[in-house]
Order: sequence, then C-alpha cells, then structure tokens
Amino acid sequence: MLAARLHGKGDLRVERIPPPDGPGPHEVRMAVRAAGICGSDLHNYRTGRWITRAPSTPGHEFAGEVVSVGAAVQGLVPGDRVVADSRFWCGACPACVAGRHHLCTQLGFVGEVCDGGFAEEVVLPARLLMKHDQGLASEVAATAEPLAVALHAVARLAPGPEDTVLVTGSGMIGALSALLLAQVPGRTVLIADRNAQRAGRVAEATGGRVVDIEAAALSAVSGVIEATGSAALLSGLPGLLPGGVRIAMVGIYHGAFEIDPTILVEREISLTGCHAFTDELPKALALLPQLSGAIASFLDLSSGIADVPAAYDRIIRGQSPWPKTIIRCG
Repeated sequence: MLAARLHGKGDLRVERIPPPDGPGPHEVRMAVRAAGICGSDLHNYRTGRWITRAPSTPGHEFAGEVVSVGAAVQGLVPGDRVVADSRFWCGACPACVAGRHHLCTQLGFVGEVCDGGFAEEVVLPARLLMKHDQGLASEVAATAEPLAVALHAVARLAPGPEDTVLVTGSGMIGALSALLLAQVPGRTVLIADRNAQRAGRVAEATGGRVVDIEAAALSAVSGVIEATGSAALLSGLPGLLPGGVRIAMVGIYHGAFEIDPTILVEREISLTGCHAFTDELPKALALLPQLSGAIASFLDLSSGIADVPAAYDRIIRGQSPWPKTIIRCG
C-alpha cells in the first residue's frame, strides 16, 4: 500500500509498504479515506521532537471505514464509518484513572507511538475509534479531532456571551475556534493572521473581523485564543492587551519565549495552557453535521498520499490559503 513515512527529522518519504498485520483481538483494521495535516505533524517533521520510532506513518486526524474487527471487539462492524481519537494513553496513571487521558504521564499520539493515517490502511485499538454520521463526507469527518481541540480551547478560555475574543492564527484550530465562538449571538470575534487570504476565508465563514495585532485594534479584547505557535508573538502579546485578559494557548511553539512577569501581575493577564482535549470528541462528532458547510470552506482537498511532502512544504512556507489541508487516502 502507499504511505507517507517519517524516517527522521526533515526526512518524509512516500513509499510502497506492506499492509498492516492484524487486527488483533482488540483491534480494528480500517481503510483511511481522508486525513488532515496538523501543525504538530509539521512541528515533529521540523524538529524531530516526538520521533520515538522510525520509520513511522504520521497523521492523527483521519476518518475512514472499518474493514475488519478483532474477535473481542464489540460495537463496530465492517462498513462502519469511523474517526480516530488521536490520544494513546496508558489507562493506569493517576490522570487516566481520573479520566483525564490528555494529561496521561505516558501520553503519546497516533502517528507517533503507532502508525497513523497518511496511508491507505491502518490498524488501531478499538477503544480509539468512534462511529460518525454515516452520511457525513470523510473529508469533513476527518476534522472531528481538531474540532475537539478547539472545543477544549474555547472551554478553557470560558468567554462570556458578549465578550470580544481575539483568535491569533487561522490554521484549522484557530479557524474552528473562531467558528465555535461565533455561534453565540452578541459575541465579537477578531481574527489575526499573517496569511491574509486564510484570515479572510475564516472571517467570511464566521462573520469575524480581520485585525492587525496592535494595541489600538485590541482595546476591547477580553480573551485570546493563541493558535499560531509563534513564541515571538506570544512574547509581545501581553503588552498590547488591556488588563484582565486571559490568553488560552493552543499552539505548538517553536522555541522559548520571554515575558516580563510583572506585566502579567500588574495587568492581571492570565496564560492558560490547552492540551489536546478531554471528553470533547463525541461533542465534536455531534456538531459536525451542523457545522459541515462552514468547515468544508476551510478545506484544501487537492492532495493525495503522494503529495504529502509537497503539502508539508507548502504549509510550512505559509503559502496555503486554506486553514486545513486534507489528504485523500482512499
């Protein structure tokens, strides 16, 4: 089968490999139909930070169809349309026992600790698969995982119904966060991104307003979802914001950042980390049919598995006008 394989930092190859073995008793074999390229995929490719096995098949945002199930699997049958939960948790640490799988002390992700979705087929533990609306396009279903991340970020920010919220970055997490924020009448959504085409696309779909990151444009902001992963932006942001603002950080950052803690104290600005998601994936699946029209407008559907390296390069260079590139795998 065809797969995109990460052999090391900066070394991504499209190869013909044998189909996966299995499924084992508690596993499911699925045909991947669509998979999204995530910022964390790009971060791992650029830095090698989470390479724990090589070569491996990246991709943790994907949807497809069940091909076969292990003897002990219940609730899934061949033909079911499913999405993957990206989190590979241990189930035994204190965080897992408390149901906070995203804070597992041994947490890994599909596409890292096991092969992921940039391939024609994949075998995963049945516990990581959820059925979705059978009439939903696979390309839209593949956005369930980033939608769950956006739901978690918005919940961590906890904006009021009439707040003005700034979303920095209009990649898919920023775009989906803006879309979720805009579902509340009376709330104002501001969007900032160096890629004007992408910011404009998100503003059109959400009714948000594109702004520059400067103090005059941010004077009414009460909350920020920071989805760029830019350490330089995060370093300067507190000095541009009014007092009392909470910044929910959901980007994957390249390098360290410096912030004068006195600014945080004097202006009561809060920095809140947002890692993956907790129990939001079922809610994301329930919301997808309602939001599918707007989400479809965020998607670049032009790439197949053979195009993955070129798509990585295009996104890294900031040349894509789309919040999300979807790889059509089937």
